[in-house]
Amino acid sequence: MPYRVTVHEGLSVPVDPDPSSPARRRARGAVVAACAGVVVTCALGVWLLWRVFVDTWAGQRVEDAALDGAAIGQGHLWRLAEPVLDVVSVGFVAGGLLGAAALALARRRLSLAVQVAVLVAGANLTTRIVKAYVLDRPVLGVGSDYGNTLPSGHTTAAGSIAAGLLLVVPPRARPLVAVLGGGYTALTGISTLVGQWHRPSDVVAGALVVLGWTALVCGAMAARGAPAGTATAALRRVDAGDRWWRRTRRTAGGLVVLGVASGAAAVVTLTRTWAYRAGTAGRGDELLAYGGGVAGVVAACSLTFAVMLLLRHAAGSRDETPAASG
Repeated sequence: MPYRVTVHEGLSVPVDPDPSSPARRRARGAVVAACAGVVVTCALGVWLLWRVFVDTWAGQRVEDAALDGAAIGQGHLWRLAEPVLDVVSVGFVAGGLLGAAALALARRRLSLAVQVAVLVAGANLTTRIVKAYVLDRPVLGVGSDYGNTLPSGHTTAAGSIAAGLLLVVPPRARPLVAVLGGGYTALTGISTLVGQWHRPSDVVAGALVVLGWTALVCGAMAARGAPAGTATAALRRVDAGDRWWRRTRRTAGGLVVLGVASGAAAVVTLTRTWAYRAGTAGRGDELLAYGGGVAGVVAACSLTFAVMLLLRHAAGSRDETPAASG
């Protein structure tokens, strides 16, 4: 039977401190299944992006219009975008990884430091391998031939560092990290569009790679479970966890709203560009395609970080005790 602990005067709630109980096992199983579903969805999403926008003439034509649209006003925007991209490098990834690992170790969470290393290394290696050896870009007579650029390495690097921080920060800081991390990843992705380094599908694919590895790590985290706690620890976990869940839910909801709105704008512009793909693209068409690409990047980063925030909260950690929340 679960313990009942008093949260407020006159109000008690059932708490089962036994991590091996059937209810806890079922809950962990549901989180693991959800994480596995996200991993599969991300892999399928990357392939679909390549299949539609890289492996077909129509898809290449649509994104070529967005790439040409990036030249409009590029001189002014590049002064803002170039410093953002200059930061992203091998040193940036290494420094971000070491910083996140150091934070995990400072919180005495060795397992989180290992998980961050798996996430960052896995995401960046996946992008390199997929771009260079798994997918290719057929020459279909659209634009210049620069080879395959999907997924975006810059987006993956920025997103993986942000996701790593999301793993290691205390629960109360996760909503803020999700918002800032999603914003920074989107800014990096948009900067690659401004510089004509990447096409919109490259950036969205990079965000999906990061989400897939985050889901994989969260699934492993949930599968490990958490140790049993005392009734006092259970009380603190219920009280604090309720606050964390409300903040997490509100933040994830806001990111989802932003993502859906941006995604709708991207779909509208993509539909128009797709309809006129065989014609001569004018300045207005190129600008519209470029704007749609930017909206798609914002949508992808908002939605992926909303999902990562929810998965991190649901996964918990074997090392996540009430004392660790401070």
